[in-house]
Amino acid sequence: MPAALQWIVNAEPPPGVDPSRQFDVGQLPIGISQAIWRGTEVGQTSQAVVSTGFEELDAQLPGGGWPCNSITELLQPQPSLCEWRLLSPALARLVVTGGQILLVGPPKRPHVPGLVKLGIAEKNMVWIAADTPAERLWSTEQLVKANPRGGAILAWLPQARAEQIRRLQVHAQSCDCPVFLFRPEAAQLDASPAPLRVLATLGTDWQLQVHILKRKGALMDGVISITSIPGTLASVFTPRLMRPSQLIAKTEVSNVHTLGRAVNQPRLRQLAAH
Repeated sequence: MPAALQWIVNAEPPPGVDPSRQFDVGQLPIGISQAIWRGTEVGQTSQAVVSTGFEELDAQLPGGGWPCNSITELLQPQPSLCEWRLLSPALARLVVTGGQILLVGPPKRPHVPGLVKLGIAEKNMVWIAADTPAERLWSTEQLVKANPRGGAILAWLPQARAEQIRRLQVHAQSCDCPVFLFRPEAAQLDASPAPLRVLATLGTDWQLQVHILKRKGALMDGVISITSIPGTLASVFTPRLMRPSQLIAKTEVSNVHTLGRAVNQPRLRQLAAH
């Protein structure tokens, strides 16, 4: 065993090294130094990943994307609010190569025309209608065990307990596709064995606010704002429609001015009062 590595294992400095001086990891063999994770860095992974389609989000995820061979827990204020806009760029890449998107217990019927606009064809989707929590959990576990290659598993499991997610995570380590579990925002207060936990909420002007609650690596403060315009709307939107919050603000100011002029005119004062 190299002397520097022996120091790490036995807490003893190698010969000729002053123990009072801070040890430089660069003194280790390159294979060992690269394998050491520093707590201030985003963790690295040897697992395959699928790019999220958002550069700013990829930069904050271990490996640079949604992990395969692992569970990703996506929390949101209510179902069917953010998941398609957040995941559609990655899912569209998977279906291009023939992958199947497997849906377990979605709370709402998938809107096929909208998904087609997102790049996900109907023929690439399999919807499993599981009504009860037990059925959804069992179906998800069977799919993860089956290891469908090239696609993704999306399961809505709002009532899943920590031990149930742990069991899924154990099976997911042998699954070569991304596995996403959708749960309510309140679940962030509960412990979870999922290696990656993400909270997604709606922002202004077609933005999603993404907060990485748990990842391999340093804790993340703040949120990531990503622009996610549904489907092909970006190609037909005018610059004003790209900033709907500014339109709303101008409309509200205009209405206030109109009402003020009406109150200041004797003939319109009575109408304004009604």
